[in-house]
Amino acid sequence: MKVVKIMLCLVALLTFGNVVAQEQPPVLEEQEQPVGAPVKLHRDTLFYIYNPVGSFSKEDRAAAISKRVKELSEERFLQADSVKVVENVLTTDIVYLDRVLMSVTETDAEVAEKPRQELATLYAAKIKESAVKSAEQYSLKSILIEIGLALLVLLVFYVLVKYVNKFFQFIFLKIEEQKDKRLKGLKVKDYEMLTPEREVAVVLTVARFIRLITLFVMVYILLPVLFSIFPWTESYADTLLSYILNPLRNIGMGAINYIPNLLAILVIVVVTHYVVKFIRFLAGEVESGKLEVPGFYRDWAKPTYNIVRFLLYAFMFVVIWPYLPGSDSAVFQGVSVFLGILFSLGSSSAIANMVAGLVLTYMRSFKLGDRIKIGEISGDVIEKTLLVTRVRTIKNEDITIPNAMILNNHTTNFTSCSEHSEKGLVLHTTVTIGYDVPWPKVHQALIDAALAAPNVEKTPQPFVLQTSLDDFYVSYQLNAYTFAANKMAATYSGIHQNIQDKFNEAGIEILSPHYRAQRDGNMVTIPAHYLPEDYQAPSFRVEQVQTAAAVTPSS
Repeated sequence: MKVVKIMLCLVALLTFGNVVAQEQPPVLEEQEQPVGAPVKLHRDTLFYIYNPVGSFSKEDRAAAISKRVKELSEERFLQADSVKVVENVLTTDIVYLDRVLMSVTETDAEVAEKPRQELATLYAAKIKESAVKSAEQYSLKSILIEIGLALLVLLVFYVLVKYVNKFFQFIFLKIEEQKDKRLKGLKVKDYEMLTPEREVAVVLTVARFIRLITLFVMVYILLPVLFSIFPWTESYADTLLSYILNPLRNIGMGAINYIPNLLAILVIVVVTHYVVKFIRFLAGEVESGKLEVPGFYRDWAKPTYNIVRFLLYAFMFVVIWPYLPGSDSAVFQGVSVFLGILFSLGSSSAIANMVAGLVLTYMRSFKLGDRIKIGEISGDVIEKTLLVTRVRTIKNEDITIPNAMILNNHTTNFTSCSEHSEKGLVLHTTVTIGYDVPWPKVHQALIDAALAAPNVEKTPQPFVLQTSLDDFYVSYQLNAYTFAANKMAATYSGIHQNIQDKFNEAGIEILSPHYRAQRDGNMVTIPAHYLPEDYQAPSFRVEQVQTAAAVTPSS
């Protein structure tokens, strides 16, 4: 089998060699020599005609001589010895029996720089040799040999196809045996993209496709080999081979010619890669605090690195663009313009959010984990991206806010004050108490309530502000310090519970909003377990006032 394969390869190479040799233009011995018209027999060029004769151009002469030589090669009983050179006064003729095949003039001899007789003898020898060779090729013996060789090639092809099919069947069985062994499926983290069965099916599909391609290539090689056996179909073999070899040759030459551009692209990519790597190192040093730049915050390191990296890669692509194959073609330019229009029309809001994300990064208004309030939304920042910010509320709701909306609203950061201030965040709440209660008593009850609440700092001590004197009550604002900004809701709830308890213990009633009641004869609003055991609701007091005019003496 190896011998047969080697024979097929040799036949293909020889055929390709003939094609390449025939495609090469004739090389003139001297640059001053004029271009000649070829005299051909089938595909073989015998010699060239350089001069016209009378009204016949050199092309007409070459065509007429080619026709006569072809008729000579098709003679049933060719007598090669009958091709002779006959000397005349003005020309030297090459004749066969009684037919003149061509005439060599003195001008032809001058161009060839040879005597007329010698040049005619040379031409006659070439005509005789080619005619005999052509006659032999078209003889019955040659045809039978060629048919036998074609049958041998078909037999070899049949055997090759048979063994190729067996080889691929063996490959298919081996692939199926690898199920749950090497072909265990494909997983990306916890997602199973391909089960073992699907992976086996994919590999089998690829193997079957390779089998079809192999058989197609074998058939395509078989056809030129068969066509090259017979003289009358040899041109088809050259054509079929040229369909494959010419593109391959063009691709190879294109790849060789593209090597300088490829080297330039590699240099640009390598330089950009190491520059980005160096900038990433600097960003890491700044972020870790090992490298300090005045006026540059550590949390700016990563976003700045991402921006610089994007700009460097964009600049790299702009520089590489002229070196890309087909970058100057109209199709390439049209596609790039189309993509640019789509990007500009469909990404205006996205670009606005990206710009807002960059501005928010350098504004440093909040960071991950901070408790913030944006408009009516309060919660902890759980994610910051270039387009959106995600906030988780105290009700465990995840809210996605576009960065452009955040930039257009005011943002309250509760965490930054508690982290960067020595005193912490100030929590405040307001109660309204009537004028009948002394203000020092109210102050002390509020401070005691704050100190008893969780997450409230003892130092500095809570304080109370009287914010207004209204018609029916005084507004007291309790202020307390805390460092637990993310526990504000629980802290406020504890403060409010303690205010109720401390006020009840101090005998202070919270009668706001407006509370109307007849105090005499009614229980106070303080819960019963805060009152003394012998407490009784006061009774109504009625006083009668008598005047002197109303008293009359009895008669």
